[in-house]
Order: sequence, then structure tokens, then C-alpha cells
Amino acid sequence: MKVVWRLDKATVREVYDALRERRTVAYTTVMTMMKILEEKGFLKKTQVERAYLYRPSRPRQQVLGAMVRDFVDRVFDGAAEGLLLHLAKDGRLSKDERQRIKRLIENIDE
Repeated sequence: MKVVWRLDKATVREVYDALRERRTVAYTTVMTMMKILEEKGFLKKTQVERAYLYRPSRPRQQVLGAMVRDFVDRVFDGAAEGLLLHLAKDGRLSKDERQRIKRLIENIDE
């Protein structure tokens, strides 16, 4: 999704080429993932000559929210607490990020 967002629209080949700059990945894996993202409604495709051109179907924040909800449902049985605890204990959150999250939680009911 990040590659498609960055390019605005892309073929499987363009996404594959972009990903190959950073790591080894099979073309068929990229094709399968883009098909899954389309089936989930995150991408739309149109045929241009012999290739499909994919573009985001919804705004980035809306897609990210849906992906996070799906992840929490699948990995944490729908309970966000497990994800938040993992992130807090993992040590990847900076002090500023932890304080921002704390303020967000405190202001939810306002």
C-alpha cells in the first residue's frame, strides 16, 4: 500500500520494482498481495492495455484505520489493550509518543 500511495497509481510490476530496491520479494507474492488488497476493498484496478493499474480506493487514514482494526481482530481477538500493552512494553515508543497517547486516552470522553 505504501508504494501505491507514494506513486498514486501503479502496476504490479511497478510495485515489485519498488520493493526489490529494499528486499528480495517474488513477483507472484506482490501480485497475490495486491489481489488480496483489492478483494478487501483497499485497492481498485482498471485494465490499461495488458496490465492492471491499481490505485487506492479510499483515503490513506481510512485504509490504515481499517487495517489496524483487522489486525487487532485477527491477532488480539478484537482487544486493543493487547496491542497497546505490546507497544508500550516493546520500547519503540518515545517518551513524547507515550505522553501523546496518554493525552489522547484522557481526552477521549471530552
